[in-house]
Amino acid sequence: MIPKECKRLAEVDFPIAEVSKHSVREKSIRHGHPSTLHLWWARRPLAACRAMLLGLLLPDPADPFCPGAFKVQVRRILSRLYQGAADASDADLRRWLLKFIGDFANWDLSTDQGYLQAGRDLVKAAHGEEPPLVVDPFAGGGSIPLEALRLGCDAFASDLNPVACLILKVMLEDIPRYGPELAEELRRVGAEIKKQAEKELAEFYPKDSDGATPIAYLWARIVKCESPNCGAEIPLVRSFWLCKKANRKRALRYKVVCSGNESPAIEFEIFEPKTDKEVSNGTVTRAKATCPACHIVLPPERVRAQLSEQRGGADVLFDAKRNRVGGARLLAVVTLKPGEQGRHYRLPTERDYQAVWNAQKRLKAILDEWERSGRKGLCPVPDEPLPLMSGTFNVPIYGMSRWGDLFAARQKAAMLTLATLIERVGREETTGVLREVLSLSLGKVLRHCNVVSKWHRGSETVAGAFGIQALPMSWDFPEMFPLVDYAGGLSDALEDVNEAVSAVATAAGSVGQIEIADAAEHPLPDVTVSVWFTDPPYYFAIPYADLSDFFFVWLKRALPRHPGLVDRFDPGNPLTHKNRELCEMAHWDPDRYAHKNQKFFEEGMRAAFAEGRRVLREDGVGCVVFAHKTTEGWEALLSGMSQAGWTITGSWPVATERGARLRARESAALATSVHLVCRPRPENAPVGDWADVLRELPKRVGDWMERLQSEGIRGADLVFACIGPALEIFSRYSRVETADGREVKLAEYLEKVWEVVGRTALEQVLGTAEAMARNSAVGALEEDARLTALFLWTLQSTNGNAADIGAQEAEEGEISDEDDEEETTPHRKAKGYTLIFDVVRRFAQPLGINLPKWEGRIIETKKGIVRLLPVVERAKQLFGEDGAKVTADWIEHNSQKNLQLVLFPELEEQRAPRVRRRSRGKISVTPSAVEGNAKQEATTLDRVHAAMLLQAGGQTNALRALIKAEQERGPDFLRLANALSALYPKGSEEKRLLDAMLLAVSR
Repeated sequence: MIPKECKRLAEVDFPIAEVSKHSVREKSIRHGHPSTLHLWWARRPLAACRAMLLGLLLPDPADPFCPGAFKVQVRRILSRLYQGAADASDADLRRWLLKFIGDFANWDLSTDQGYLQAGRDLVKAAHGEEPPLVVDPFAGGGSIPLEALRLGCDAFASDLNPVACLILKVMLEDIPRYGPELAEELRRVGAEIKKQAEKELAEFYPKDSDGATPIAYLWARIVKCESPNCGAEIPLVRSFWLCKKANRKRALRYKVVCSGNESPAIEFEIFEPKTDKEVSNGTVTRAKATCPACHIVLPPERVRAQLSEQRGGADVLFDAKRNRVGGARLLAVVTLKPGEQGRHYRLPTERDYQAVWNAQKRLKAILDEWERSGRKGLCPVPDEPLPLMSGTFNVPIYGMSRWGDLFAARQKAAMLTLATLIERVGREETTGVLREVLSLSLGKVLRHCNVVSKWHRGSETVAGAFGIQALPMSWDFPEMFPLVDYAGGLSDALEDVNEAVSAVATAAGSVGQIEIADAAEHPLPDVTVSVWFTDPPYYFAIPYADLSDFFFVWLKRALPRHPGLVDRFDPGNPLTHKNRELCEMAHWDPDRYAHKNQKFFEEGMRAAFAEGRRVLREDGVGCVVFAHKTTEGWEALLSGMSQAGWTITGSWPVATERGARLRARESAALATSVHLVCRPRPENAPVGDWADVLRELPKRVGDWMERLQSEGIRGADLVFACIGPALEIFSRYSRVETADGREVKLAEYLEKVWEVVGRTALEQVLGTAEAMARNSAVGALEEDARLTALFLWTLQSTNGNAADIGAQEAEEGEISDEDDEEETTPHRKAKGYTLIFDVVRRFAQPLGINLPKWEGRIIETKKGIVRLLPVVERAKQLFGEDGAKVTADWIEHNSQKNLQLVLFPELEEQRAPRVRRRSRGKISVTPSAVEGNAKQEATTLDRVHAAMLLQAGGQTNALRALIKAEQERGPDFLRLANALSALYPKGSEEKRLLDAMLLAVSR
């Protein structure tokens, strides 16, 4: 057993770069990955969880308290994989263990019997015959407990959410208990369900007369033009493209047909465009609809009003003779033809509408029967209320107020058929498990068979719901045939689940334990847990409960008597539990969730940390994953941990996000997730001296920054990763006091941490031997240069792409009336780089940077976001109304004079100096302006920006003259220019200009 005094491996070292590489790669792995069992939001990569668990479970062989018997067994175990491990010294043995952790993080080795057995043997060598218990109170998608089972540990996973707990039960209990035979049985029963569904749904999805199989129906919602002389139907279409493959382009073309006194009609044809210009723009953008007939624009409020009258407008309206008279309009049908490759497109026929009418008739009969039965049991179609969450669930403003409204009539009939067939699977124990697994397959079909999905014109597939963590409006939508064999269909869903079942069955060494539980009231007794490892929610980042209701309402109908699909805290609640859910939601729905504010979240997290401290054994270890990018989020987390009695003993940032992920397109969630390793703080922990803490802090931060940068960690990831090591100093004490006995609070200490990180960063990017000799590396350049350098340094990204740390977590998931794809008009976004104001303020204040002084000059602050103005927007400030060309002439002829005379004409108190042209290209300066006292002196950054603009304008002679004057002035100009060149993102216009400008410097 590991002695209490012995450090765990994760407290002393960790293979950051290797684990990060495998974690990022894992995001693109689909086949056989447990994540394909069912969608869950913000899953942790298995690679990171597996590696961190090994670091938490294994002692450091180089620690003097490490048992000798453990080291003997480690040499024996690792010698099976690595030549040379058998005779390793203690220090080398640590390196071999770290190599094993990094290698085993590889997905390809996660089920390799050699590595799998070695991992389990190492854990057994450290903990003896009794497996250590790993607990995750916010288990969600189950990455942490699954990896605990893979390593031979016991796992206890809990969550408040019933959908999460069903996923956990299947993955951690059902699959390990029944093994590969479950996959075989699932394949057999799944095939029977599909065969029966094909019979029952045949009349709703008929084949074409030529034998082609329709696989998707492309619909558009309809509003009426309200122009008095028009009244045409406006099909709400984002794009008229059907397929945008380079070698096979298809699109819709429309014409307006007028007949007599009737409203104009819009008719379509399918054609093959030779150029993109041949395809008309869509009819709807940002909820504004343009009439194809009269070109009048219908404002958003009228679009919403009309669609509200149609309950979202996804269903067809028929008259008594089965003729379409309104509602959604079918634009095209996508088919597969026997013996031919690729998708084919055709216009709709009366037969297509007849199939929809048949589905509506079937659905009405089902609902009528339910009404006649006295409404016994659940309504067959989900009638639970759908919340209006501004910016996240906007569909209710278009009349979709019930969860069932997210599905068209034929989709409802199909989903009811599948749910009923799953519910009818036999009643034995094993078939009860089969129903649970089959219901997860239904979840994947639901994602693609709804009226908020989109047709992906590049891959010619249905892009299902939850491409982002929200439910945006989709004006036109594909209705997929749910029994197709490609992505999103039942066959594909069953195969995904089958592969995941096989992979989990191979990985899991034992059966886990699952329970619906509140993390703030953990069900386990005191001092029973070896490892408390969790990834908690982050304020209002993701509304898990409301998102999961999309699946929950159908799972209840497929598993009507399942004990886990009820709210144990409120049995009358028809949806998932929300009152106790640790998610700040008051801003989304203040009427329902007034109590779920910031204080509620922070107190709940504090209680959860206290519960973790209570259940942990005295010799146990904890780990908390955190990826929040606001300083308030970090302070709340660390304050909760400190008050709950935890001491930070390690901090490891692991890259977990791909740079190209959807959320990274417009904002920058951190590329890394910081894993804070912690232990229970001893009851007799000493009181710390504030002066001693401050003396130790700079070296700790400096050493850590150097280590992290060597591992490829950059920018904001590096900033937040440094907070953990800094907290190791502070949190080891029961409290920290100044010389006069005043207690230093965590917030005050964190301000010092930010100051040290900022100073260290500036010394790295701006410091020189000369500046260091003056003992003023940070103050060697003016405030604006320091602010710009820190801004760009913070924006550097671990994944190699500079990204704006622009919006807060809630905004990353927010949507507007339309979640546009690449084909539609993109949102206009101001140029430049952005950081949240809080991050900028944290750096600026302790370094003596006065932010208001630079507002409108190099930064612009709006709605809590600070934008670093791009150089091109400073042209007027630097050169005035007359522009760079005139100024360049002046510089060229007056290079020995004070450059202040032409810089900042817009900001100076006495407008200086107004440069004017005379005849024959001569230049003059207004004498009165030159004599006046300038309000502001041009800074080094101003002169660098001026040089960049001269470079952009091709003013070569003036640029050389300016550079020569700056070289004579001193080294600061070139030092700053070179520093900024290293900081600006590769490929950016600013870097290009800087590098080109520096080529003009005489050597």
